[in-house]
Amino acid sequence: MSSNQSEKEPIIAQLQALLDESVAAGVPGISAAIQTSTGTQWDLSAGYADIQTKAAIDKTTAFGIGSITKPFVAVLTLQLVQEGRLNLSDHAKSLLSADVLHGIQHAEEATIAQLLSHTGGITSWEDDRQWQKDGRGENIQPSKIWQKSETLDYVRRAGEDTGLKPGPFHYANTNYTLLGLIIEEITKSTAEAEIRRRILEPLQMADTYFEGFEQPRVDRTPHRYHWSTPTFHQTAGFSPHHKPVRDDLVDVTGTNLSVSWTAGGMISTPTDLLKFANGLREGKLLNAQSMAALMDWQPAFENIDMGRGVSRLRDSGLPGTWVGHNGGVLGFTAAWWWDYEGTCAVSVLANVGSSHAGDVPSHAARVAIKTKFLRLAAELAALG
Repeated sequence: MSSNQSEKEPIIAQLQALLDESVAAGVPGISAAIQTSTGTQWDLSAGYADIQTKAAIDKTTAFGIGSITKPFVAVLTLQLVQEGRLNLSDHAKSLLSADVLHGIQHAEEATIAQLLSHTGGITSWEDDRQWQKDGRGENIQPSKIWQKSETLDYVRRAGEDTGLKPGPFHYANTNYTLLGLIIEEITKSTAEAEIRRRILEPLQMADTYFEGFEQPRVDRTPHRYHWSTPTFHQTAGFSPHHKPVRDDLVDVTGTNLSVSWTAGGMISTPTDLLKFANGLREGKLLNAQSMAALMDWQPAFENIDMGRGVSRLRDSGLPGTWVGHNGGVLGFTAAWWWDYEGTCAVSVLANVGSSHAGDVPSHAARVAIKTKFLRLAAELAALG
């Protein structure tokens, strides 16, 4: 055994232990990939794709990535800016019809820059209590494919003041639904087709797609589960389609992510997401000016700054600048982070959702940024 390999093995064991601990805490299955900028990769997994049959999660399992969809939409939007087909200062009302925007406070005057950075003062359809019941809870229709603009009906508040103002940060899925519609208006194509043509195909991301709008090459999605907490029952409610498998867990297999579309409706694998990170770092998708626009930071959440479609870990104690995004939808949680100046990229995906569930024992993003996972991954990549 080489001395280099002997240094790697304890780190790999610690990374695996963190995944095992997440499963022991109740996560059904979790998968992670760590890659250096030169292509060296480590794949780790724990738990099950189906907790009833004990079918194992492996490196080919595909998961919902939730809001990690937003960086794809942001990159495509900035590509259109590069091409002169769009300006960051353009207002939504100059690009979308009044029928689309009516009743959504501040939507007409929101600029492309504000939509990308969640600073237009627009409320999120995900925060609407009725949508929570219809889209994820007691009223869910599992096989329904949502229309792309349908979620906007939940944030039409004609004459009602939402209390939000343009300027301050307010995270809203509505922004990225509107960006998806703007992309389609400009390109005269579907947003999913444009993302495939401009990003997925050039980076050979064959296992990434929009669920409900594209067919997978091979369906490798696992059973999907969601934390069943009192908070989830109070907000979203319990659907008869949600099958209890434990006191704290329901099986939501059979549902789809079409409701989230360009705000969070993509499926991917850990390996494919690392191709996206490296494609950005290597300048394959955006020029320097657009990368600067993507990473125009402002304070957002605790220890997280937000740019235009991507986040930055602040005061993390980690070496380098860690850029990425977390994601959460019905049945899935996700984390995707990469050291912009360094050599390490990490993705962690799990087949358990935590949206509207309050505090839960574990999920993919918690493993990635609330444990030593990123620090260990960076140490491993440095040895790679």
